[in-house]
Amino acid sequence: MNPTALVIMLLSLAIGTTTTLMSHHWLLAWIGLEINTLAIIPLMTKMPHPRAIEAATKYFLTQASASALILFSSTMNAWQTGEWAISLLSGPYTITLSMALMMKLGLAPLHCWMPEVIQGIPLSTGLILSTWQKIAPITLLLQIPHLININLLIIMGLTSILVGGWGGINQTQLRKIMAFSSIGHLGWMIIVLKFSPQLTLFNFTIYILMTAAMFLSFMSVASTKISEISSSRPKSPILVTTTMLTLLSLAGLPPLTGFSPKLLIILELAKQNAPLLAMVIMLASLLALFFYLRLTYVMILTLPPNIHTSSIHWRMTKTHFTTATLNTMALLIFPLSPTLLLMM
Repeated sequence: MNPTALVIMLLSLAIGTTTTLMSHHWLLAWIGLEINTLAIIPLMTKMPHPRAIEAATKYFLTQASASALILFSSTMNAWQTGEWAISLLSGPYTITLSMALMMKLGLAPLHCWMPEVIQGIPLSTGLILSTWQKIAPITLLLQIPHLININLLIIMGLTSILVGGWGGINQTQLRKIMAFSSIGHLGWMIIVLKFSPQLTLFNFTIYILMTAAMFLSFMSVASTKISEISSSRPKSPILVTTTMLTLLSLAGLPPLTGFSPKLLIILELAKQNAPLLAMVIMLASLLALFFYLRLTYVMILTLPPNIHTSSIHWRMTKTHFTTATLNTMALLIFPLSPTLLLMM
């Protein structure tokens, strides 16, 4: 892609997200979401491959449907209340609008577009889709938690955790695994949204750090399949070892960073007299733990049939500063969790 066009697309992404973050008006928030959608489609199709075109088409149709539902719901709400303010929602429009935002996020059972889209696009665009594109919808949800039906949040959250774990078990493509991982983590965020929006924001921040670290690590070793990542250890042993630990952090194992949001969410649900819900989501998260451990086993504990014959081949691979920084943060900021939570 032409560098000028790339800069324009990335700038449009930033403008779209900033517009939504700064808006207190549903029409302006919708405009920001539309700018985001239109800006990422050229990035999806920068490699003119049939799968990329198919992924961009699926993404556009899904996002257009969700945007139309947002515009319809907010317009009907403004007709009834006489106000366009984000915090003023009433009646059934709250349910339809929140479901449209969840569809944009890729929460189950409205998730079917997400694994297919991420599988068909490059890793760099998948990174943007899994992190930056989630900021605007989750921010809008964080502004209306008191209006959303709690049963809807619990059902969508539980379904997402189950689908995120169950769907990733039998996958061999790293991008699809990251897509199901994203669905599972979004389920954890949504299930606690009604009880503690601050905790949802904290979980979302940690999720962005860990997901960005994983995508940048896969980009560094140029791997998109499990079979490729199993042979990447000779290229960069330190990076692959760090990536393995980041996977365990995504799984939520202590004392890594990913353990803190899960621990705090379980404690919050127990405090809200929902111990059964906490127990169910902990059991459901074991499904995701299985495929994370499977990935770490393939990366570290197995040897591919064909290993590069050069003993210094790995020395030619350099790790970028951004990748190293994000991997470090994805592993070691667990002791800072109380301070970060207070800053939210």
